Amino acid sequence: MYKKIKANNYNIHFIKTDKYKTITIKINFKRKLIKEDITIRNLLIDTLFSSCQKYPTKRLMEMETENLYGLSYRGFVFQSGIYSILSLETTFLADIYTETGNTYKSIDFISDVLFKPNLDNNSFTDYAFNLAYHNLEDELLSIKENTNMYSQIRMLELLDDPILSMRSMGYLSDLKKVTANKLYKYYLDVLANDNVDIFIVGNIDDNIIDYLKDKFQFTKRLEYKDNHIYKPKTYHKQVQEVSEDIFNCQSKLVLGFKLIDLTDFERRYVLNIYNYILGGSADSKLFKYVREKESLCYSISSNSFPLTGLFTIKAGINADNYNKALKLIKKQIKDMALGNFDITDIEKGKLAYISSLKELNDSASGLLSIYMSRYYVLADNYQNKIKNIKKVTYEDIKNISKKIKLDTIYLLKGTEND
Repeated sequence: MYKKIKANNYNIHFIKTDKYKTITIKINFKRKLIKEDITIRNLLIDTLFSSCQKYPTKRLMEMETENLYGLSYRGFVFQSGIYSILSLETTFLADIYTETGNTYKSIDFISDVLFKPNLDNNSFTDYAFNLAYHNLEDELLSIKENTNMYSQIRMLELLDDPILSMRSMGYLSDLKKVTANKLYKYYLDVLANDNVDIFIVGNIDDNIIDYLKDKFQFTKRLEYKDNHIYKPKTYHKQVQEVSEDIFNCQSKLVLGFKLIDLTDFERRYVLNIYNYILGGSADSKLFKYVREKESLCYSISSNSFPLTGLFTIKAGINADNYNKALKLIKKQIKDMALGNFDITDIEKGKLAYISSLKELNDSASGLLSIYMSRYYVLADNYQNKIKNIKKVTYEDIKNISKKIKLDTIYLLKGTEND
């Protein structure tokens, strides 16, 4: 059972089910995505989860989670189309499996983390700020060591797009500008201006909803009403081909495509099947012909990002095989446009899609993601998704091939001999 409840200048999305022993609460703060905010939002969530007034060290916070029967908590910042969402999430056992009042104590814990941070003279304490700052600094400094991540980032930057080219973790140059006081001011701005939604899933009664309303109160703010979905308007007519050397035996090849003028049905359903057939499964064309038959790569896959209008192909290759691998990858893409795939491939893709839907329904986090997508991007309900995926035709997949435009080819070229 799902109910959307209007609370104190925010929404509670109540998903009542007795399928799980746990209760999961996700608190989302949403605002328009801008480059200047990415780093400070990542730093803020890390700072909030480093300590709070009641538990002034990370160790004390961890000790309290043990008292709450293994409560887990996490925070992260993610992109949803044109929006940035800062999210706090906690999962804990329901009272029936612990003791009376554990649910209220668990809500108190996440409320303290959010509303009672570790402060000193209108600023985050040195302990809280420095712990989060150095953790994020280490992550940003080590990006190049993770060749999978770095190659993806570089390809996105080469797309020269105001939304697609942003680094999700942030920027070292922006981090250096942040002080504990500046971070605290930004925290107050988030509480005052971000759109807030609380999603809760579990076997919960109305008393818990009333308790949430009491613990989480926000002042009035403007509501963002723009659609989440970002639609790239242009792509490079002449495909960019960029190479960068790195001391590594394996090279990383990343192809970036922009999705141009997709219909809503294509974005939600046809793209999924197209991706499955091209490179999204062990039965895919890229896997069978580039990796298995010709042995031109160590790994290869494609991924679609319908909310941001992006499609990618990533492969781990030997630098000597670059031209052969790229030529064969392009052939598989062309074959999709020509309709050189089987009806059985489409049916396998549909079955895989339906199976993944069922898996999502079987977990609390999956169920949360379903209802979040229904609210944020007006996704269809479970039954309609199955009906619509079954409507995808051979011609639909051929047609969408013409709207997936190759923009950038990036090679992170390994210079060390294998």
